Amino acid sequence: MDFAARITRLPRAHDPEQGAEARALFPGLSAPLADLVEGAAGCSPYLKSLAEAERDWLPEALEAPEAALDALRDSLRDTAPDLLPGALRQGKRRVALMIGLADLAGVWPLEEVTGRLTDFADLACDLAMKACVGAEIRRGKLPGKTEDDLRAAGGMVALAMGKMGAGELNYSSDIDLICLFDETGFSEGDYHEARASFVRATRKMAAMLNDRTAEGYVFRTDLRLRPDPSVTPVCMAMAAAETYYESLGRTWERAAYIKARPCAGDLEAGARFLEVLRPFVWRKHLDFAAIEDAHNMRLRIREHKGLGGRLTLPGHNMKLGRGGIREIEFFTQTRQIIAGGRDPDLRVRGTVEGLARLAEKGWVPRDAADVLTAHYRFHREVEHRLQMLRDAQTHDLPQSQEEFDRLAAFMGRDTPGLQAELLERLNEVHELIEGFFAPEGPEPVSQEADALFDDEIIGRWPSYPALRSQRAGEIFRRLKPDILTRLAGTAHPQEALLAFDGFLAGLPAGVQVFSLFEANPQLVDLLVDIAGTSPKLAGHLSRHAGVFDAVIAGDFFAAWPGRAALEADLAARLEAEDDYERKLDAARRWKKEWHFRVGVHHLRGLVDADAAGLHYADLAGAVIGALWPVVQTQFAQKHGDWPGRGAVVLGMGSLGAERLNAESDLDLIVIYDADGVEGSEGGRPLATRTYYARLTQAMITALTAPMAEGKLYEVDMRLRPSGNQGPVATGWSAFRDYQQTEAWVWEHLALTRARVIAGPKDLAEDVEGFRAALLGEKGKVEGVIREAAAMRARVADAKRPEGPWDPKLGSGRLQEIELIAQAGSLMAGETQRSVAAGVAAGVAIGWLDDAGGHALLRAYGLFWRVLQASKLLSDRPLDPGRIGEGGTGFVLRETGHETLADLQADLEAAAREAAQVIDRALSAPSGEK
Repeated sequence: MDFAARITRLPRAHDPEQGAEARALFPGLSAPLADLVEGAAGCSPYLKSLAEAERDWLPEALEAPEAALDALRDSLRDTAPDLLPGALRQGKRRVALMIGLADLAGVWPLEEVTGRLTDFADLACDLAMKACVGAEIRRGKLPGKTEDDLRAAGGMVALAMGKMGAGELNYSSDIDLICLFDETGFSEGDYHEARASFVRATRKMAAMLNDRTAEGYVFRTDLRLRPDPSVTPVCMAMAAAETYYESLGRTWERAAYIKARPCAGDLEAGARFLEVLRPFVWRKHLDFAAIEDAHNMRLRIREHKGLGGRLTLPGHNMKLGRGGIREIEFFTQTRQIIAGGRDPDLRVRGTVEGLARLAEKGWVPRDAADVLTAHYRFHREVEHRLQMLRDAQTHDLPQSQEEFDRLAAFMGRDTPGLQAELLERLNEVHELIEGFFAPEGPEPVSQEADALFDDEIIGRWPSYPALRSQRAGEIFRRLKPDILTRLAGTAHPQEALLAFDGFLAGLPAGVQVFSLFEANPQLVDLLVDIAGTSPKLAGHLSRHAGVFDAVIAGDFFAAWPGRAALEADLAARLEAEDDYERKLDAARRWKKEWHFRVGVHHLRGLVDADAAGLHYADLAGAVIGALWPVVQTQFAQKHGDWPGRGAVVLGMGSLGAERLNAESDLDLIVIYDADGVEGSEGGRPLATRTYYARLTQAMITALTAPMAEGKLYEVDMRLRPSGNQGPVATGWSAFRDYQQTEAWVWEHLALTRARVIAGPKDLAEDVEGFRAALLGEKGKVEGVIREAAAMRARVADAKRPEGPWDPKLGSGRLQEIELIAQAGSLMAGETQRSVAAGVAAGVAIGWLDDAGGHALLRAYGLFWRVLQASKLLSDRPLDPGRIGEGGTGFVLRETGHETLADLQADLEAAAREAAQVIDRALSAPSGEK
């Protein structure tokens, strides 16, 4: 690098005499370099003293800075431990001088300046730690460790926190370290001796870096960010630290660990420790309660430091004061904490990089991120200049005009211009961030709106579990006027109030949800919309408020991604979890979010009943497709890989036809092909039949077991060969033999909707090929019609419709129409699985006429829309007296009717017409196809 050629700016010497003295020390420097030294020394006595101390080193170093710094690092690594304290101090002087000049000259940008300072701090910490741990080893004070263990400092690590962790050290920063040791490297009997040794090494390391001698100091070192520093040793066991964070860790400590990084010693052990802490730092749900924690922290810092009041420049703290660096860092870290548990891309340490990621992901408006980034860089430049002036860890702007003149000259600016820019930037940061942390509350609810509501209902809210804590109550009191105003604006305010009351009553805790609402007022609108239409969905929200996370994630209202994308997304989520039960819980959280999304899209008219049915089926298919290999892998750990070609999961019924509703269970069959292999090979091998039976049962358990996050689906396997009497998993050859020689007609009818959901591709293709061939062979008209008529009669005798609004059971309704469609498919050898395809097949072979086919499809579409709507509104068949006006409006919109009376009349007419068609079809003359 040609240092002189890259100079883009120069400080103006505030003290020309001091600058001239420094320039005279280096008569051989080129003019640009001499001007730089003169300007720097003429503003900063500290830089002048560094130049004087390093007059023999600096000229050559400026000719080749990279080589000079590399040589410096190599020299320090080769320094004997007893000479290291002095060598580190000399190294710090040289690094500080070179970095200061490169910063002032504009040769290195902010990130390189802070990064190089941090790199030297890492090196200094690592060398000091290994020197001190090495002394303990040589004295025989670290049990079981030898010189060979020094490479990893005997199991000790320093975590760089704060700006050092982020690679953002100030010019005169303290360094914040948390020192830990890996206790698993020692026996129980050696633990206490090892801990004492590491404590001594830590104290000596800190003294080597921190103590001021005639040669200066290396870095002021702060060890107080460790857990409970008033009572814990300066070096803690990792297990003890982990226990503290899991049980007592606070929001500010979570924020601190965003920037945490192993910087010295056993870096691998440090990385493992941070991975263990990942769930503590990055919560699985969006964490909007962190906003209030951060806001309260800001206020406490202001109060403690006396930084409140009107913003004035003299003495203003550029770090902690209004509009300062800490505010931008808090803004960034808080947003990262909120969403970083769900999005690993947000888990970055640097402030500028964090703002960029947040903007990229939609968590911060792009223009706000750009403004804050520009101000952050400027603030850091000012901070560096302040600290370069006298090597003081200060963030305060000058109190006197003379000192402000010195700062302005140091920055190559005029004083009035610098002061005006400072005020403008500080005020803009403060206004933007204050609006984020403490937005203005809503207008009080109007008297007219207040009169709409039942005081008795509102009066019981404080007794609900969600409002029992003081903190939840405070947040809700701020929210309440806005919520009541929005409820008052609905078409049916009292009905909406009752639904919201049901949501609030079922909410087990309130802080997170209320914080979420306060930070995202549009969610209140969504809740009011849902509560006013579907109390059932509102009740689900109260029990699973975490699904609101998906709404905030950015693409909640985007187009449906399709099964392949869903399955890939879930598979990635499961891969990120290292524990089987965590994988199952992750699947449950993921499914609830997407299931909720389908319901909201349907409720808001973004998709119709047909699309919702496909989306629910895609979701179930993605769950099975992603979970099946996870279950198999877990099972194989005990019993070995599956013998033979493996197994496929078939979806039957509505799942096979890709037409589920909000409450559907899953009809499944598992088919395996042992391919002549008699058993598995593993730690606990199993015979093939037993292996696949237990594997299938493990899959059923994975889907149905109630866990912390609930269950995924109910599963029905009665459609397998021989029903409940047969094995839960069926061999491939046995399945073919059974279907060809023993299966009943109703089982062939069921196969018209069978679809492979998961499993090896080659076996899936074989199963589908067999299904298609079988449907072409087994559809003899006489037998199919006779069996379909008998099935219809059996169902009619066994299951009565639950009133006139039951869309599924009853003459001419969904179940009967689906039966006719399956019969048409079987008799025609139709392999498509939809009702429309089955009815068309019946028309094509002359079993149904065009008018009859049209009547069946019209009735099916109408009843399907009613079924989909009713399952979203209630667990029971549609009851006009219970769904309220919001639910009524939804049903009428979905079916295209003006009134419920019109809809009921249309349903009855459609059922009659369909029943007549079915009566004729099932009494048709018998004959061979």
